[in-house]
Amino acid sequence: MLTASGRAGDAVRPATAADLPALAGLCAAHAEFERAEPIPDDLAVRLEPALFSVPPRLWCLVAERGGELIGYASCSLEFSTWHASEYLHMDCLFVSEQHRGEGWGSRLLDAVARTAASLGAAEVQWQTPDWNADAIRFYDRAGARALAKRRYSLPVPGGGVPVP
Repeated sequence: MLTASGRAGDAVRPATAADLPALAGLCAAHAEFERAEPIPDDLAVRLEPALFSVPPRLWCLVAERGGELIGYASCSLEFSTWHASEYLHMDCLFVSEQHRGEGWGSRLLDAVARTAASLGAAEVQWQTPDWNADAIRFYDRAGARALAKRRYSLPVPGGGVPVP
């Protein structure tokens, strides 16, 4: 994964183990913004093996300004049966409210696209809540195309922690 830099102290870079507590804080802010259930108290500990196993199950890029994490994007490889090819599923893209409109979302999305290319994925796919008009405008301006689908969740008894 490549690092994107702007002014001194600004970077979009892969997350490190040292970032996990701050990343968990951003995830909590993201969940609150999306009106989702609160994140687990041990999220940082639970993310570590997914991010840092070989090969990783999850890739995470963080936006850093002056040593502070202000945003993140996370993604994982998935497989499309219909296309018989891998794609990168972007699970999250979040920039803290006070830093929106500064270009961080575009920089994170560009870094996700570069990650997809480096992994040989054909495309990046994601979803956003239908009420998030700002995100929809951002993705439309970025050249993404909306797909008409509805997301479902089926809890599995004994299968671990459900995904909101």
